[in-house]
Amino acid sequence: MRALAEDFRADAAMAMEIRIRGLVQGVGFRPTVWRVATGLGFAGDVCNDSEGVLIRLAGDAGMAERLVSQLKAECPPLARIDSVDMRPVALPDGLAGFHIAASGLGEMKTQVAPDAATCPACLAEIRDPFARRFRYPFTNCTHCGPRLSMICDAPYDRARTTMAEFAMCDACRSEYEDPADRRFHAEPIACHHCGPRVVLERAGAGVVEFSSFSMLDDVDAVAGMLLNGYIVAIKGLGGFHLACDATNASAVARLRAGKRRYSKPFALMARDLDVIGRYAKISAAESAALASSAAPIVLLDRRCDAGLPEDIAPGIATLGFMLPYTPLHHLIFRRIDRPIVMTSGNLSDEPQIIDETTARADLGGIADFLLTHDRRIAVRLDDSVVRFAGGTMRMLRRARGYAPAPISLPLGLRAAPPILALGAELKSTFCLVRGAEAIVSQHMGDLEDARTLQDFEQTLGLLRQLYDHRAAAVVVDCHQDYLSTKLGHQIARDKGLPLIHVQHHHAHIASAMAENGVEPGSGPVLGIALDGLGLGGDGTLWGGEFLLADYAAYRQVGTFKPVALPGGAQAMREPWRNTLAHILSEIGWAAFAMNFEKTELHAFLREKPVDTIAAMIRQGINAPKASSCGRLFDAVAAAIGICRDVAYHEGEAAIRLEALADAEAMAAVDDDLAYPFGIPNLKDSGLPYIEPAAMWQALLGDLYENAAPSLIAARFHKGLAKAIAAMAAKVTLDGEIRITRRVALSGGVFQNRSLIEDLLPRLAAEGFEVLLQVKVPSNDGGISLGQAAVAAAQLALT
Repeated sequence: MRALAEDFRADAAMAMEIRIRGLVQGVGFRPTVWRVATGLGFAGDVCNDSEGVLIRLAGDAGMAERLVSQLKAECPPLARIDSVDMRPVALPDGLAGFHIAASGLGEMKTQVAPDAATCPACLAEIRDPFARRFRYPFTNCTHCGPRLSMICDAPYDRARTTMAEFAMCDACRSEYEDPADRRFHAEPIACHHCGPRVVLERAGAGVVEFSSFSMLDDVDAVAGMLLNGYIVAIKGLGGFHLACDATNASAVARLRAGKRRYSKPFALMARDLDVIGRYAKISAAESAALASSAAPIVLLDRRCDAGLPEDIAPGIATLGFMLPYTPLHHLIFRRIDRPIVMTSGNLSDEPQIIDETTARADLGGIADFLLTHDRRIAVRLDDSVVRFAGGTMRMLRRARGYAPAPISLPLGLRAAPPILALGAELKSTFCLVRGAEAIVSQHMGDLEDARTLQDFEQTLGLLRQLYDHRAAAVVVDCHQDYLSTKLGHQIARDKGLPLIHVQHHHAHIASAMAENGVEPGSGPVLGIALDGLGLGGDGTLWGGEFLLADYAAYRQVGTFKPVALPGGAQAMREPWRNTLAHILSEIGWAAFAMNFEKTELHAFLREKPVDTIAAMIRQGINAPKASSCGRLFDAVAAAIGICRDVAYHEGEAAIRLEALADAEAMAAVDDDLAYPFGIPNLKDSGLPYIEPAAMWQALLGDLYENAAPSLIAARFHKGLAKAIAAMAAKVTLDGEIRITRRVALSGGVFQNRSLIEDLLPRLAAEGFEVLLQVKVPSNDGGISLGQAAVAAAQLALT
């Protein structure tokens, strides 16, 4: 806080202007200021404007500091104060009593709040038969409800949201205008008489009369339908969900077939923690995350007696649960004491549907009924996904409840001009940098889908408008074929802006550095970037890299062994191709056939076009080499029979391999049983690399002996963790001097809990401080933040 009491002259009029920046609009901050100031007997006013909240106080600097101190102590639950500035001003006329003034307009410098789960007070109201909003599915206040999903323009006022279409009744108007009411200027305020309404309809057959189901209302009827095996499309905060009874195997199978989602796990929603506890193990930290205002999906360890259909989460040991986070959900779940599938309302790999017309057309062939409402969704928002690993909550998908809350940049990056970073192509996000903040968008999906690309461009346009963001530079990945890169080229060309290219894995590491507050000029970190594929600094495909990096530059100091990808992109969809490529590289087909002919793997692979693929690799035809850790996981998974012929979604083979290496399996494997990896040097460059030849010999020997898949998976995970730690120690040692003791871990492979929990103590034993990602995903969802940080470092120096 900066107070300018020393500038306050004794003969000046006694007034102070207090500027508060942060998450302070649409979260009940102004009424809190009014209540605190009134309680202190102060005179003045408070208003929202384009920079945040502005307070004018008839008093001196001491009074202002007293007000701010109490505001910090009584800050509303969804608010966050980032900065406070004070300055003396001339006392305006008419400052008698304390008032809330009208909002001002101007350049948008404040923050857009994330959507928030229903607060306890609103939940009590919808359950109270004597309350005015009993069973009203859109009940909200300044402590909860829609924010980003309904905003159309800035600053955040009702007229600039999708609630502008609903005129307030007298009762709601009275609450809205009363500073003592928790609904004072709650922009989504509504009730049965004046607000949005739900409509239940049969797919393709018009409106349903809920009374025919002997239910209280349309929302209650949905509960009965779910319990009776129907699939219902439900319009929520940021889009439609498809819901069915998770304990009903036929309903789950029908939903999976209709959605064309052949193996990816379904998200689940349950009424309360007690219901979740019957099916999954929940720690105190996981319970707190589930019940938070963000209300994400939390990946939990499945109980062995869960008794859910295998189709819920095929081949994996976790269940993704969330709690009801809107009044609509709470009302549906009032009498449902079992988990319900709550998966995104779309066909597989397409963006979540947000409007009724598209829902009727695209979901009508999947759902039996649709529960819709007439509040328009301005911004599509998927559910956020988190997981606890190494004792810390890790973000896997950042969307509803978290986005677009800004991430504070290290001090040394704050001198950069406004920057637009467009991220990668998969799990795409974009990032707007303005001063001290990086605003990372919600998860947008894979840009290869035309609808997702269109949604990406629309959301980019909206957030640039909301934040009045005028980029001075555009940042993209080095891969020229990424659609995000092409879009960046177009924007830079149209606006006449400089275009900055950032290498994919450098962006991964810079992302981890930025969110951990690493200052420019504080020395390099060892970045370990493990993922599927990214275009390397030398024009080849990378995916298992050890980089000595700061924001401005990086140097590759280690890698994984480059192995061919036979068929190119086809190798990402058919894991057996990676297994065969590794066998050909490490052993050769003849030696494999001679020594392991009796294995089931040999019988499988000999039915494949081995000679053709060997020739492709030998001649370099559609078989580029890649140092990909992700493809190594695919190769090992397929070797033991996981997703051999096809992986239906990215990372499926690795996720199912990790499921085999659970805590029990890992504990059963001593370090001396971990698969061995070598660390020789590449012949052409002399670069140290992780060599898996010995690992493959040991793994194939285990297959020959019919070892349990869980043992093989655990030995692989432990061996890989040992190799990564050994490489980190090797490449950071210059003679007897340790170049750096900071290690930043990033890339999608580090979403693997078994790997990271085995690796962390090994790195600690080597004396390293480990920088993990928490605020943004370590997968490509965090790339845009890293791109922005690299560009900010470069531009801050110019």
